Amino acid sequence: MKLGIDENYFELEESLLKEGYRFICGVDEAGRGPLAGPVFAAAVIMDRKRIIEGVRDSKKLTPQKREKLFEEILKESITYSVAMVDNKTIDEININNATFLAMKNAIEALELVPDVVLVDGYEIPDLNLPQKALIKGDRKSYSIACASILAKVSRDRFITQISSLYPVYKFEKHKGYGTKEHIRLILEYGPCEIHRKSFLKNILR
Repeated sequence: MKLGIDENYFELEESLLKEGYRFICGVDEAGRGPLAGPVFAAAVIMDRKRIIEGVRDSKKLTPQKREKLFEEILKESITYSVAMVDNKTIDEININNATFLAMKNAIEALELVPDVVLVDGYEIPDLNLPQKALIKGDRKSYSIACASILAKVSRDRFITQISSLYPVYKFEKHKGYGTKEHIRLILEYGPCEIHRKSFLKNILR
């Protein structure tokens, strides 16, 4: 049964288990690219004895499938945490630093201290834990893919919830990403409180 995109979806985690690592934490983010809203990160330690069928990179799943898997991951995880960094902080420290901050906050909020962290992308600075960074890790690691789903669904739910506060921008449709409609609405109404001003310089100049 193929649960992920790569055939060796569990290879890294299995090798870490053989090396003596017990609590393997996957970490991923959602919302680096949007023009509005916070960046989210999720950290999760999964129960390797209870694999969830269908888990993969969140971008490869339909919203309905992500929602279903989100609930299953919460149920089957040993521990999980979701953290966010708001748009004002993103403007202050830049999106890369904000993403690392969200990831670090998520890891530190776990109920257990991980033995090792698998992170999608690049190593998290100043993280006092063993870590392994994987480019496109959500396609190579079950734990990272689970974190990817948690982060994506959490952010989408948040943006949908607050969209009623800013109805003219239709955040519930585009989730803050730079669609043609979203850019048109920014030019028509100007930015609102949750827009990332540092992301709008080329649009508003």
